[in-house]
Amino acid sequence: MSSAAPPPGPSASAPPGRPDPLAWLVALEGVPSAYAATRDGIDVMLRDRGLRRTSPETTAESLLRGAHASAVLEGSSSTLAEVREGAGDEVARDAVRVSTELLSLVPRVRQSPLQAFARIHALAATGSVEPDRLGRPRDPEAAGRLRDIATVATSQGSEGAAPALLVAAMVHAELISAAPFVSHNGIVARAVERLIIVARGVDEKSLCVPEAGHLALRPAYESNLRGYAEGGAAGVHAWVLYGAEAFAAGAEASPLRRAAAE
Repeated sequence: MSSAAPPPGPSASAPPGRPDPLAWLVALEGVPSAYAATRDGIDVMLRDRGLRRTSPETTAESLLRGAHASAVLEGSSSTLAEVREGAGDEVARDAVRVSTELLSLVPRVRQSPLQAFARIHALAATGSVEPDRLGRPRDPEAAGRLRDIATVATSQGSEGAAPALLVAAMVHAELISAAPFVSHNGIVARAVERLIIVARGVDEKSLCVPEAGHLALRPAYESNLRGYAEGGAAGVHAWVLYGAEAFAAGAEASPLRRAAAE
């Protein structure tokens, strides 16, 4: 993508003057109903199964499943059983390392998302890139994109503003399309997406597995990311609609579902 072109997401299309840079997305066809239905489904699952059955072990299992799914999307060939035993490949170990510290970054993503992004990259890329590149953007343009993404991550609106899940989906896509770090951008993007879902109160105990939702829908995930990166409004719209579907699939992948079936 040309450095002269605007980024494909909110800064390219949002009308000027709105306090919430994503509020315009709520007016797109099918978006409000898709996200309302997905949020309702998550709420029902957490209320009916989560409140009585959650434990730190359930959260840890969700994070482990998410790390495995994110690693596979990043090119890992490790199985979930191997990852659970600590025998996964390097990419899987990178993703697990992120997952072990991720929830401690909830306050940081609320108040200083740039610091959260940097820490996640440092965790993911330790041992893979030079120490002075850990958590640092590739170049000044990437630094600018990160600042824009941080603004989206902390956007707060009143009535009519973008719902939390939509914010998470857009930050995810922006981090992938910007590729601001020298490596591990996919792992960073998916970790930040989960972190925003927790920080915004959708899934405070991190029991859904959004990474597994993307893995279950992998062809659609990858094609919609390509469409988003092309910068057109149709690609953004398609990604947003896909995001609602992926979050619903992530709720289905929760370890709470397995507990309910046992």
